[in-house]
Parts: sequence; C-alpha cells; structure tokens
Amino acid sequence: MKLALAQLNPVIGDLDGNAKKIFKVCKEIKNEDVDLVITPELSLIGYPPKDLLFNPRLFEEEKDVLNKLSERLSNLSRDLSVLIGIAEPTPDKEIPKLYNSVVILEKGSWRIVARKQLLPTYDVFDEKRYFRSAENSSILNFNHQEKLWKIGITICEDIWVEKNLQNEKIQGKDPLRSLEQEKLDLLINLSASPFIEAKSLLRQRIAAKASIRLSCPVIYVNQVGGNDELIFDGSSFALNNEGKLRHELPAFTESISLCDISSLQQKTSISSKNPTSQEVLFRALVLGVNDYARKCNFKSAVIGLSGGIDSALVATIAVAALGKSKVHAILMPSPWSSAGSVKDATALANRLGINHQRIPISAVMNSFNDVLSNSTWGIPTGITAENLQSRIRGTILMALANQRKHLLLSTGNKSELAVGYCTLYGDMNGGLSVIGDLYKTSVFDLCDWIDGESSSTCRNDFFLPETGEIISSEIRSKPPSAELRPEQLDSDSLPDYFILDPILKGLIEQHLPTEVLIEKGFNKKIVLQVANLLKKAEFKRYQAPPLLKISHQAFGSGWKKPIASR
Repeated sequence: MKLALAQLNPVIGDLDGNAKKIFKVCKEIKNEDVDLVITPELSLIGYPPKDLLFNPRLFEEEKDVLNKLSERLSNLSRDLSVLIGIAEPTPDKEIPKLYNSVVILEKGSWRIVARKQLLPTYDVFDEKRYFRSAENSSILNFNHQEKLWKIGITICEDIWVEKNLQNEKIQGKDPLRSLEQEKLDLLINLSASPFIEAKSLLRQRIAAKASIRLSCPVIYVNQVGGNDELIFDGSSFALNNEGKLRHELPAFTESISLCDISSLQQKTSISSKNPTSQEVLFRALVLGVNDYARKCNFKSAVIGLSGGIDSALVATIAVAALGKSKVHAILMPSPWSSAGSVKDATALANRLGINHQRIPISAVMNSFNDVLSNSTWGIPTGITAENLQSRIRGTILMALANQRKHLLLSTGNKSELAVGYCTLYGDMNGGLSVIGDLYKTSVFDLCDWIDGESSSTCRNDFFLPETGEIISSEIRSKPPSAELRPEQLDSDSLPDYFILDPILKGLIEQHLPTEVLIEKGFNKKIVLQVANLLKKAEFKRYQAPPLLKISHQAFGSGWKKPIASR
C-alpha cells in the first residue's frame, strides 16, 4: 500500500481554497499508484479556527465543499482515498456543538472515520471551548488488494500520553490503550502541532512510544505555515514498528511525500536532519512573517531602523520573508541619536539592498514642545520627553504604513516587553511583533549566527547576501541603548541582559516564585525588581501587536495574567 503524506499550509476559514489545495495534491500524485492521501488535522478549515466555529453557516458550506470535492476526486480516480480533518456538528443541542473529526473521501462519497478524544486547553489551545471529546478510539478498516488493513486513526493530542516524556497528560482516557489489543497494521496521526524549539524531536519520541506499544508503523502528518501568532513547522514523518525513523518531510515547507508501507517494515532507521537551533529559529520566524503578510493581504512591510541590533534582525528576517524590494526602512534620528547609529542603520540597509529614507524628528519634537509650553503642564521632561520621541516615531511609521498599505513590523524583543522597557503607541506600534518572543540574549545569539559561516544555506535559500557580515560587528558589539537622552544605555534602567534574561525565563516560562529564584542564587533585590516590572507592564502587553510564538510561554493568547491584581 502506498501513502501520500500531504503536509499542507491552509488558510483558516478558506474552505474552497483549502479544498482546491487538497485536490491539487491528489492530481499531482494521480499516476503514482497512491492508495491513501493523509492531510493534517482540521485541514479543510485550517487550525486554529477559533470563534469562526461559532458561525453555523460554516458547516453547511463545509458539507457542500466535501460533496463537491468527493465528486471531483472520484472523477480523477476511483482508486484513491483521502483523509481530511474537519469540524463535525453534533446531532444534539448541547454544547460544545462540534467534534474535531476526520473523514475519508472515496468513490464519490465521504464519511466520518475518527473523532478526537484528548482536547488541549493549555497555553494557546482552547479546544474544549468548541469541541466535545469522543468516547472511543477509531479504527479504519481499509481494503487494499484483497487485504483488510486495520488502521488506527488518531488526532494530534491523542498520542500525547507519555508522562515520562512530556511531564504531564490531559485528563481522560489513554486513546492508545484500547488499540493495544487490536493488532493494528498502521497508526495514523493527523496533527496541527505548533512550533517551539526542539518540539519536532519530542514528537518523534512520543510517536515512537506509540509504535512500540502497538507494534505497528506510525504515520504522523503535521500542518505547516504561519497562522497569526502560531507557526507550524510540519516536520511530518513515518516510523517503523520499532519506533525508528524511516521517512521525514522537510520543516517549514509545504510538501507532499510518498511512502510505501513496505519500506516501513525495514528495521534500519534513516538519519534525521538536525540543523542548528539558530537556523531552525530563523526559518520559523521567516515563515511566520511571510505567511502573516500573505494571509492578511500585505504586499510589503515598513520598519523603523535605528542602528540597533533588534531592528537589524527584524529587517533581515523581513527581507528573507518578503524579498528586498518589499521591505522599506525609515531612519528617524533625534538630537540624541549617535552618528554611529545612523551610519550603522544606513550601512545595514545598503547591505540588505532595501529602500530606506531618513526622516529627522527634531522639528516635530520642537513643535510638541512649543504646543505644550503653553499648557499648564509645560514642556515634557524626563521619561515623558523620552516616550514622546518614541511616539513621534511610531506615529510617522503608522502614517507611512497606512499611506502605502505596508505591514508595520514591530522590532521590540521579549526582554523589553516583559519589563515594560517599551512605549505604548510608540515603538510598540505595529501589525506584527517579529521578535517579541525572543529574549535579548537570544537576539545576540541569532545575529552572531547570521553573520557566521553556518548561515550560508539560509542565505542562499532566502536570497540574502552570500558573503560578508549582514548584521555587522559594529551593531552586534554596540551596548544596547534606546538613545532617547544623552549617553543613555539600557543598563541604566535594567540589569545586564545576561542577568535579566535567566530571571525572566524563570518567572515567565517556569512560573517560579521569586523565593525559588532567590534560593537558586539570583540577587534578591534584582529578582524583586524584575518581578515588579513584569507585573506592572501587563497593561502594555494587553495592547501589544500579535507576536510570533517560538517558546513554551509567549506573551500572546497563551499568557492570561490579569492587569489588576495584587
């Protein structure tokens, strides 16, 4: 039996478009003697559809699309079957009113063959808001060449039942337990598992446990592409019945790969591709920017280029994602901007080959001072004056974005967002925060990699300069500064980032109490200061643009702290 693993990049809600994508896959492999095509979880509507699922008309359209697609596939080939993930309405009026289901399309019709049992409600997931859990595991009896194949069908979280590997498990049945006595020929998992660093390896280890428990090969097909804050890496694979890797699809790329069941009977394993963590991270962010712009109908982007390392990294990612002709940089020096920063920003724009324009803001600052000097508050001073500079820049960038229909890319990092070292309606302006889930120390690490030799493959793939530095040693070695007052440094207001970031990781990603961090040896005064800044900045983060999630805990839909609390 020959399978096609269709690692697809759907547009959420675009039922017709996603159906056409599935049909295109089937048309491409028509002459390859494929028996079964496997697509990802909720592949017809895209994942996560969120509150689009509250629209009852959606399911009439879904049914109509399935009927039409079944007919088209039957006309294409009577011997081809396709597994597709859908949202299935329940027959009663109780809530939730849907199942997260899988249908098989074959011989001109379609039918439900599986429903998801374990529904995640942690981090960015909220599936119990929409779906109810299935009560039983699913087996597809699939006829092929006079043999009845017993195929277990699971959906994403249903195989995440190994507490020793994942540290925790969703409450409920173990969907694999009832399959252990069934003597399956194959287990298939349709998935929409978002990217975080090192997760692809964990998925393979989880699936390997399933293959050993069930003594059968495992096929894992994952969604790829960016949908809002989430990035899906694909990284689909097939394992033999001993849990060894026999087939692997590329990460961050929509692709189709054929897999013969006979090849999964072999005992040997293939070598998994293991690029550096920096390369994986870079590719993830590039895909996130590309798909956010494409799916939101932005053709180009604008960036405020300061000469600092954050905006340099965002500009490089944007060029890789959109192409240099689609990225526009604006330099907005104030009286406090150093000549070196302006020079570095200009040099970076020239190296990347992007259009750039210089718009000094001194005159605008003076205009504000003139207006406010006649008010009862007087000319802004201190932090107010510094924030005003940032807001002037933010207003200019938003005006240009509106005028030219650019996507404004915010350049703030996670460390700044965590402690509020950013300005509402200023440098926080934007349609997408590219590195808002990247700590400052990680920004430096990624830029070091970009300027090193090991980035050559990515440079070629994304048409970046092939030789020489891109970010530059001048930018990478420069002490971080917002340059909003004379000789300002970030370290004037914050601990050094190599001290700050480990504390933030403990507070944000490990949810450690301050007492535990102090016991671990962190300075008590600094820990309490950072924890206080983290809490005080909550109201800012509620108003921040969506950011690309790449960590276990990002400031996005999976971060639900109250603003008013004690």
